[in-house]
Amino acid sequence: MNTAAETVDLTNCDREPIHQLGTIQPFGALVALNSDWIIAHCSTNFAALLGRANPVEVGERLASIVSPDALAQLRSLAANLQLPDHVERTFGLDLTGEGALFDCTVHRSGNHTVIEIEAHVPSDIERQMARLRPIMAQLEMRSDVIAMADEAARQLRANLGMDRVMVYRFGADSSGEVIAESRSDAVEPFLGLRYPATDIPKQARALYVRNRFRLIADVSSDPVAIEPALSVDGTPLDLSMSTLRAVSPIHIEYLRNMGVGASLSISIVVEGKLWGLFACHHYSAKLVPPSQRAAAELFSELFSLVLERTLARERAAMQSKAEEVHDLLMRDIVDAASMAESLPTIDPVIQAIIDHDGASVFVDDVYDRFGAAPEEDEFRAIVPALNSAATSRVLVSDALADHLPKAQAFAGTVTGAVVIPISRTPRDYLVLWRKPLSQTVTWAGNPEKPAEHGENGIRLSPRKSFAAWQETVEGRAEAWSPTDRQMAERLRVTLLEVILRLTDDAVNERARAQEQQELLIAELNHRVRNILNLIRGLIGQSKGEATDIEGFVDIIGGRIGSLAMAHDNITKGNWSSASLSELIDTEAEAFLAGKTDRLELTGPEAMIAPEAYTVLALVLHEMITNSAKYGSLSDRKGFLSITMSRESDGDLLIDWRESGGPPVSPPQRRGFGSTIIERSIPFELGGTVKIEYPPEGVEAQFLVPSRFVDWSTIRPQTRKPGPDKGDASQGGPVPETVLLVEDSMIIALDTEDCLRGLGVANVFIESTVPGALDFLKKQTPDLAILDYNLGDENSERVAKDLVSRGIPFWLATGYGEMRDRLDEIGARGLLSKPYGRADLATVIASDMDDA
Repeated sequence: MNTAAETVDLTNCDREPIHQLGTIQPFGALVALNSDWIIAHCSTNFAALLGRANPVEVGERLASIVSPDALAQLRSLAANLQLPDHVERTFGLDLTGEGALFDCTVHRSGNHTVIEIEAHVPSDIERQMARLRPIMAQLEMRSDVIAMADEAARQLRANLGMDRVMVYRFGADSSGEVIAESRSDAVEPFLGLRYPATDIPKQARALYVRNRFRLIADVSSDPVAIEPALSVDGTPLDLSMSTLRAVSPIHIEYLRNMGVGASLSISIVVEGKLWGLFACHHYSAKLVPPSQRAAAELFSELFSLVLERTLARERAAMQSKAEEVHDLLMRDIVDAASMAESLPTIDPVIQAIIDHDGASVFVDDVYDRFGAAPEEDEFRAIVPALNSAATSRVLVSDALADHLPKAQAFAGTVTGAVVIPISRTPRDYLVLWRKPLSQTVTWAGNPEKPAEHGENGIRLSPRKSFAAWQETVEGRAEAWSPTDRQMAERLRVTLLEVILRLTDDAVNERARAQEQQELLIAELNHRVRNILNLIRGLIGQSKGEATDIEGFVDIIGGRIGSLAMAHDNITKGNWSSASLSELIDTEAEAFLAGKTDRLELTGPEAMIAPEAYTVLALVLHEMITNSAKYGSLSDRKGFLSITMSRESDGDLLIDWRESGGPPVSPPQRRGFGSTIIERSIPFELGGTVKIEYPPEGVEAQFLVPSRFVDWSTIRPQTRKPGPDKGDASQGGPVPETVLLVEDSMIIALDTEDCLRGLGVANVFIESTVPGALDFLKKQTPDLAILDYNLGDENSERVAKDLVSRGIPFWLATGYGEMRDRLDEIGARGLLSKPYGRADLATVIASDMDDA
């Protein structure tokens, strides 16, 4: 039994070589020429259409068949074919010099120049082209896509004289829907019908992007063969750009079943992708002349441009609406209220951009809901699965139980969900819900093409009935649109900012405010640490380029260590008052590297309360960074003066003066750094900021209210660089083999160099979880170092495998809170980024001591 011969399914259509059928439709003729303009392929009707008694032979020169003037014009058209899939046309050409006129189309097909000819039909192409301008003006006046499509269908049918013109829009699953229709009274309506993706196979959709016009003049006509069927090299002629290309027998049967005698399809392409089609039907044979086809094709291209602008306007309007929602949320949420308490207030605002039936908030393990939403125990059942998803990704589904089986418990209440993560640790969520509904999809007949048994075996049979066939889909909500998804992403960013202003406990307002600050600070600290580690790795990898590079690495390494210390100071959790001068020294040392004569710090010592210390740390870091990039610290002669003074009411005034550097000018772009400098102190502390940009140097004043300043404790000002971790020598035994799992190439290479310098013989690097797990199946290292965050996943699966094999490992991360999870994960210790050779030496020594 031949099983393969019996296998027939809907994918057969996707594999059919519809661009290489080897035949054309009989309303024209075709000839394919090589580079010497010698005939390589020719349709069997070519000579008859020219009125020539003798057949045209393969191997003949085209010059022996057409007149010199016609040949010159055809060569000129071919010379214009500079771009892929370019087509040139001419109308009313006397090919033979005997007065018979032809309309010609020229395109490239591989190494061939293909010329298609049709008998010329006199027409006023200039008039047809001129009509396009008022038609486009009518389309521009339509306010939405459906109204545009209605008008376009009406205009195109009037222009072509077809019995039916439909605008067919593709969905996300490549199925299509008739969204507009213009038809004669004698034919049944197809408006609103859906067509499955299999009605237009994949290769046909690809061809519609390349060749925007597809004409079938008479479904009952017999195709004309192209000879020879195969080129000398054994390949068929590619007819992708051909107007005359014959039609798949399955599609011919499909049209006959509909009673269609002729059809044409014109592509609607938006941003390079197939958005839809103008699908035109006539219920008898009909040949649309070439000049009229050219006008219709141009109409479709112009319609595509107008549609693209309309869609862009709709997106811009939604973005504007999202910005309004952002402003409303920031204005209306009361600082003293929790997110849960604010839900009734913010839900109608969110409803304006994302239609939904209910919402849930899950913040700091506290759950609340509004409208149609799961009960608390039902929601908590899916939280572990939500937490396992990729960090900071919005999950969108119209049937959540398909992704999370435990969501089936509340599928009778809500099934559609937009899950918006609004923090990293702990995982907090805002979820928008939609109720289930019975969706009735009206198909153009049964969407399945049945396989039939016949005399010649099994074949796919196109539908024989196109009466509306309805399918009811249960257990799903109304699908979320692409715009809904975009708005959800914007809403996530807004809520990340909103949540920093909220507190869950009005009694413990200050503690909650600090926790909210830590949310932003931890993220900032993590990113800065990763950047610093990248810089350290980059410098370390450069040391082999010169003999004295080691000294350079030591100097830059000290600066990076000093900058990392400044960020540690604002996140280490000891929230007692801290020295402002020490903060300034720590930040400045990263750029001055001990050259303290370029910084003058004067005035009494000020001890800053924790809630203000974090704000000032960010502001001063941005100021010093800007000075190092553009101001007085950006060259070798600039000078920075910082004066601290106590005002009469106890306020702290910080006076900033730069001089001797390059000329400065006000920044042209207001980035996040400028926002931190100008708005943090007024917004967070109720102070003031004044900053000016005279050419001789930046001048600024920062006023911190007295309630954040302690003047009673006087501590000496200190200027000390960050500790030099050095190159601590490695004594004693070292592991033979180390597995390093790290997704940054520069960090990985630098760490490998450090480990080899410490005596490790074999260092194996993997950048992904699957790669690391595959390595562990083959080898057993003595020690492993795992970067916790690996792109969209973490390394906990690798850690679990290492624990099961008894292989010691350390976690490398910029997240300090991971220290609390070391026992849970099974790691020996935490390697905080940025780390260097001395840190790795400590890891190795500790590991060998334990061994």
